[in-house]
Amino acid sequence: MSILKIENLSKTYPNGVKALDNVSIEITNGMFGLLGPNGAGKSSLMRTLATLQEADSGSAFLDDINIFQEPEELRKVLGYLPQEFGVYPRITAEQLLDHMCVLKGITKKSERKEMVTYLLDKVNLYDKRNKSVKGFSGGMKQRVGIAQALIGNPKLIIVDEPTAGLDPGERNRFYNLLADVGQEVIVILSTHIVDDVRELCTNMAIMNLGNLVFQGAPQTAIDELKGKVYQKIISRGELEEYGKNFPIISNKMVGGQPLIHVFSESNPGSGFEQVAPNLEDVFFSKINTQNVIV
Repeated sequence: MSILKIENLSKTYPNGVKALDNVSIEITNGMFGLLGPNGAGKSSLMRTLATLQEADSGSAFLDDINIFQEPEELRKVLGYLPQEFGVYPRITAEQLLDHMCVLKGITKKSERKEMVTYLLDKVNLYDKRNKSVKGFSGGMKQRVGIAQALIGNPKLIIVDEPTAGLDPGERNRFYNLLADVGQEVIVILSTHIVDDVRELCTNMAIMNLGNLVFQGAPQTAIDELKGKVYQKIISRGELEEYGKNFPIISNKMVGGQPLIHVFSESNPGSGFEQVAPNLEDVFFSKINTQNVIV
């Protein structure tokens, strides 16, 4: 079993934005969800772990590899699917993966052919191997992205916002593929989509403004909110007033009217009803720190 250990990681960009603020976490084999709103620091953490940028301070180890002092060693056992996975549009899926194998150091042609065939089969694209990648759907391109991330039997796989823009069917196929991969290695799934984490991950962290505001199992976080979440449908005009008087976790439109969830140790009255919390409640309760502290 591999262990990724991150200690006191900090990163401030030249424009003054503090993307990572003393982040420490330990991750072992399996699917690990990194959840947070846009701008929370997720991509900064992923890019730092992928050796695409340097941290200002702190350390990160994958087993006995010092990621910042031995980046070349880390890259040998790293699979990375960035948020924007660019492809060479005029080549086939088979040619693209063969090229990526060369970049990964697999120089023997017979080994590359065996690896490419295995990967195309694993992501269910073998029958499309001779098709130009530019004609692929978004989900198919993401599957090519996962295939290239699996080259060389990596110990650590990082996927950054992998399901953004995919239709429900493509997302489900992607879920199944990631869950299959995540049984044997460390897979870090960075996303702002709560469903991705709820459906795939046994452990997770929530980031906000460069800080880790929660670490643990999704169900543990949900259990912490049991009996403390209440909902009510209100009119749009009442939203500001309710925001002043109640710790609102979230609000969303239902039938043209806001449905608000509030955090309360006891029934707040005023027509609220208690509801079973979900991971979305956890997410918003952790990032809306001006209203809720749990």
